[in-house]
Amino acid sequence: MNLEDHAGDVIRKARMMAKLEPAAAAKAAGLSETEYAALEDSGQSAEKPNFAALAELLGLNGKKLEGIANGWLPAKKDLGPWRELRQISTTEGGNMVHCYLVWDEVTRDAALFDTGWDAAPALQLLEENQLQLKHLFITHTHVDHVAGIETVRAKFPKLHMHTDATNAPPQHKNRRNDFIMLGSLRITNRETPGHADDGVTYVIGTWGDDAPHVAIVGDAIFAGSMGGAPQHGALAKQKVRDQILTLPPDTLICPGHGPLTTVAEEKAHNPFF
Repeated sequence: MNLEDHAGDVIRKARMMAKLEPAAAAKAAGLSETEYAALEDSGQSAEKPNFAALAELLGLNGKKLEGIANGWLPAKKDLGPWRELRQISTTEGGNMVHCYLVWDEVTRDAALFDTGWDAAPALQLLEENQLQLKHLFITHTHVDHVAGIETVRAKFPKLHMHTDATNAPPQHKNRRNDFIMLGSLRITNRETPGHADDGVTYVIGTWGDDAPHVAIVGDAIFAGSMGGAPQHGALAKQKVRDQILTLPPDTLICPGHGPLTTVAEEKAHNPFF
């Protein structure tokens, strides 16, 4: 799976977070404004950009940015250690989004993290594996992540909802020190706003056979990039540093878009950090 964001996307997001005009970024990159526009649009340019100077202006890491431009990808992940974890992808209008299903092998109780554009694939997995959906965790309420919510709630009217949305009833609101047990799995939440006001990351621990933690991050961070946060860039980056990149290095990061990655890979390769 390709990265969600090519180098030009990373540069554009960082420029918007820094509230800089394209002309200033083009000058730092040593490109004409036309060449720079092509770089943001495609990740490619006829002349090689001065990544070091551009990254310094935009608050990025130059070597990591050049790595993205040269085709870095996270290692392909084998989900074997997490036998009861599934990534479900749905697409609308060219926008692919992931949601995630986990369950306890003994109790067959399940939790869904976001719904994607269409809940049908998740509902099919629940039926195929003879699971009972007990919890629906929402990473944030952007439409591509919650479009299937009413379908899920109609099918499982007694499920427990978990969200940071400000307009949610109190019984559905995450509390920072809470943990939810799904059989032997322990699910906690961490506040990660910036891309979205109600952004939250869910951390799943105590997998069998000592499998690493899993972090369901929504759009807080992607492999090699992060969700756009033009109004709250500093907050978004700080929350990722404090709440996600402090997790153990082998923690599996499950983003809303793009490939699976790990804390160690993002610390080593993500230009924003």
